[in-house]
Amino acid sequence: MALSIAGIVSNFLKYQENIESSAVLTLRAYALDLKQAFAGKQESILNYSEFWDLARPALNKWGQLSLASRNRKIATLKSFFNWLYNEKLTEKNYGSQLTCPKVPKKIPHFLSVDEIISILNFFQISAGLQLEEKYQKALIKQKTLFLLLYGGGLRISEASNLEWKNVQVSERRLLIKGKGGKERFSILPAFCFDHLQKISLSKTTFVFGDEPLNTRTGYEMIRDLGKKAALMNPLHPHALRHSFATHLLASGANLRTLQTLLGHDSLTATEKYTHLSVDHLARLIDQTHPLVKLKLGS
Repeated sequence: MALSIAGIVSNFLKYQENIESSAVLTLRAYALDLKQAFAGKQESILNYSEFWDLARPALNKWGQLSLASRNRKIATLKSFFNWLYNEKLTEKNYGSQLTCPKVPKKIPHFLSVDEIISILNFFQISAGLQLEEKYQKALIKQKTLFLLLYGGGLRISEASNLEWKNVQVSERRLLIKGKGGKERFSILPAFCFDHLQKISLSKTTFVFGDEPLNTRTGYEMIRDLGKKAALMNPLHPHALRHSFATHLLASGANLRTLQTLLGHDSLTATEKYTHLSVDHLARLIDQTHPLVKLKLGS
């Protein structure tokens, strides 16, 4: 009996959505990659193992892509073949034959403390100006987004969808719905909560209004903020999240705490922030190492 390729792929995507709780963007990537791998060749197969032969031309073609793009597509196929095997649809796990090339680690772009101060100075100066009401409202939204991204290390999607019911003022924390619907608490500095309390009088469902903030609009707001604060490089939301992590780590936070605050599934994702300068590490050793203290006390 013929097996529908589209139907099998659809079942895999439903499994990822309902059982694995994959994020919407992840599901879109899976659908696109599998469409490129299997669509346009034939509509049906006689045996599930035929998927391996169908995928091989795509694997050869993907060899021309960047390492990051190639890895994502190979990871999609690997997940698909693992699913086929785990569902006992194939006797052999073809996913085990797929390997992802190693991608060189990139140091995340982050702001210096001086650049953060420049942004705060911009907000302070702007607050003293006589601006039209629409500009005042836009500035308040811009400041709110900045404080959530840098003050709490939120992703742009998490900040954009934040609801007032999840802002717990007495505990100074936010209930964040992250990737894959996973929840975590984010602790904000008192300065950030003071600002949220001031704007919480508006009776809206979401922090940014009756509807979630469009993420593209959020990107533009942060980019515009970088220009107004006269930063040397373009500013984007994830740079503020990186800055949050980098500055906390530089101040002595441990990786496990940082992992919890950022909502990372594994410590590996958090370890990219261990790019502190040698100068900082030297100062840290001078301040905290027992042998240094012993020398000082002798």
